[in-house]
Amino acid sequence: MITTRPAEFRKVLPEGGRLLGLDVGTKTIGTALCDAGWSFASPAILVRRSKFSKDKATLAELLSAQQVVGLVIGLPLNLDGTESPRSQSTRAFARNVADLAPVLLWDERWSTQAVTRTLIEQDASRARRAELVDKMAAAYILQGAIDALVAI
Repeated sequence: MITTRPAEFRKVLPEGGRLLGLDVGTKTIGTALCDAGWSFASPAILVRRSKFSKDKATLAELLSAQQVVGLVIGLPLNLDGTESPRSQSTRAFARNVADLAPVLLWDERWSTQAVTRTLIEQDASRARRAELVDKMAAAYILQGAIDALVAI
């Protein structure tokens, strides 16, 4: 199941359970996990993209090890809310991992900018920002989604 509606996503999930947030890029996939009570999201691992089958196997291992019940995938939209070629690529990725767990596509328009701004304020070096931004963007995306899910 793939949806953009938090209420629909919420209905197919068990009460509580960990969620995995994904910031899907062309070179990496940033990941984040939330606690079973959906209170906070934390950056997890960074997956360096290779063949899709290997990427999917890595994600499947993470879902199993962390007892994940759902995926929240950042959907890159244009600033006006319309879809872009990158959005279509993310939707294709979601279709290919939807057999692992239910998927919620979440608007990620400002995630990378917000995280980058925070890292700059913390005086993180350019190299350190490059290392952290995708995982932190995944946590930012996941936190927005769990905040919406808790409010339902």
